[in-house]
Formats: sequence, structure tokens, C-alpha cells
Amino acid sequence: MVGRMVLRRLVAALPNLVGVVAISFVLTRALPGDPAAYFAGAAATREAVEQVRQQLGLDRSLPEQFLIYLQGLMRADLGLSLTTGQPVAQELLTRLPASLELVLIALVLACGVAIPLGVLAATRPGSWIDHLCRIVTTMGVSLPAFFTGLLLAYVFYFLLGWAPPPLGRLDPVYSPPSAVTGLFLVDAALAREPAVWWASFRQLILPTLTMAIFVLAPIARMTRASMLQVLSSDFIRTARASGLSEATVLVRYGLRNALLPVITTLGMVFGFMLGSSVVVEKVFGWPGVGSYAIDALTASDYAPVQGFVLLMGLLFVGLNLCIDLLYTVIDPRVSLEH
Repeated sequence: MVGRMVLRRLVAALPNLVGVVAISFVLTRALPGDPAAYFAGAAATREAVEQVRQQLGLDRSLPEQFLIYLQGLMRADLGLSLTTGQPVAQELLTRLPASLELVLIALVLACGVAIPLGVLAATRPGSWIDHLCRIVTTMGVSLPAFFTGLLLAYVFYFLLGWAPPPLGRLDPVYSPPSAVTGLFLVDAALAREPAVWWASFRQLILPTLTMAIFVLAPIARMTRASMLQVLSSDFIRTARASGLSEATVLVRYGLRNALLPVITTLGMVFGFMLGSSVVVEKVFGWPGVGSYAIDALTASDYAPVQGFVLLMGLLFVGLNLCIDLLYTVIDPRVSLEH
């Protein structure tokens, strides 16, 4: 049954992915700037620019260019990056673990703060904890990610000197661990290199804290609202009247039934973090797929931008599948057939 559901969702997602491919193709061509003129150089003649345009295939009509792009996609070929000269698929796969490591740790940190804070605020409405929850969520919504990142870097690196320089995943003094998963923390642990692991962890602190602050608000708000609704239900009053401990009532009956909307929010937040990690990556010099796409965009390099958008679409599809499966783990009453 699970296999049929996964297959059905994948088939249903195909039109969305086709739409993502078409829209990203059209929008990249509509952007200002001429890639041929950019790569020919400022001193290039008109004839040289036209020659570069022919080499890039930009002299063809848009339908022809789109068909050529689709043929490449059928072969899992996303094209070449004109700025690096490397295949886009290889570049994305190399940089994706950096973005995933950043986003996943930030999400875990945000959940570790926001969910307990939302539960405590719901169990003590009107208390100082409830007011603290509102203040934290308001700050998270009000502060842009780039401002928070710059502020943290200024205070903890420039003023206090506690944090390492915001220049990537690892201090240049250390060599990256042997690539197994692409996640430096995991690879350093597998290679039994504690110094590299600690150096990688220190580099992660400020960017993950920046992203976690940014996504605290929706998670804490949804947890509080969902818990308030569940705690006013009849089955909670029955559980308390049966003499169950408050911890059992809150965790086993309250939180478990309140998790479904929280999981939905987490899925939306995670997808949003993948797309918005571009800002944090640029602030901290993080070599992820977001900074790769931005660099390509400023150079009018179409293929990496289109590959990045397609990768985000595929990740969204996989994320929604994981959320659907997680629903059934939390609440077996949820049917996979709907």
C-alpha cells in the first residue's frame, strides 16, 4: 500500500515538475543581461559576441533551446556551467550536502526551542512563558535573516572574537574529511578526526543560529495554537479525570494529537529554508547550492539557475512524501489512500 501511494504521488507530481522546468527556462531567458556579451568580455567586438552566442546556442529560437534542454534532462544532463566549466549536475550534488547540513541542524535547533516553548505557553496561557513565546516569535518574524546573520557575525566574531571567521564550512588550517556523505560533521566523526569535527561545528554555529531564529516563529506559534485546541478537548479532561500524571497527559495524549499541524508547518518551513538559505550562505560564505545559484544568476549563467530550481522542486516532492508517511506514524488513523 505504501509503495502504491508513493508511486501515485510521484506520478501526480510530474506535471508540477514539468511546469517548474518550463517556468524556470522562460524566466531565465527573460532576465536582463546578455550571457554572450558577458562571457565575450567588455572589449569584445559585435562579431565576437555573435560568435559566442552561436557557441552557446543562444542564436536559436526559444522552442529549439527548450527542446534541446529537455533532451538533456532526459539523459540526466543539466548542462555545463559557463562560469566554472563543470557539469551542473556534478556541481549541485557536490554542494547540496553543505546546504542540507546547514538547514537540517538549523531546523533541529529551531524545533528544540520552539516546540517546548509552544507547549509551555499553551499550558500556561497569560504567564511570563506565554509572553516570552510571543516576544520570541515576534522577533523571529521581524528580523530579516541577512540582518540577523550580519549582527551575529559582527558581535561574536568582530567584537568578541568567540566565533571563527564567517568564511565557509571549514577553517583553511584543516583539510576536509574524506567524503562519505558530504556532511562534514558526519564524515569527520566517521574518520575519527575530532579536531576537524570541532572546527566544522564551530563554523556551523552562527549560520545555523541565524536560520533557526528566522524559523522559530511559525513553529512555536503553530505548536501553541494546536496544543491549546487539543488541551480543551474532552479526551484530555477524561485522561486527567482518570488519574493520569500531567506529563502523560501532555506528552502521550496532548502533544501527539497536536503534532499533525506542527508536522505540516515543519514541512513548509523546511522547504522555505532550502530556498531562503541563499541569503545565509552569501552572508557566511557557505559553499552551498544557494550561493552557487546566485553567482550563476549574476553572471547570466542559465544552466546552474535552471538546475537549482529543478533540484528544489525535486526536494519539495520528496519532502511532501516524507510528511505523508510521517502522518501515519504519528496518527495511524490517517489513511494513505487520501
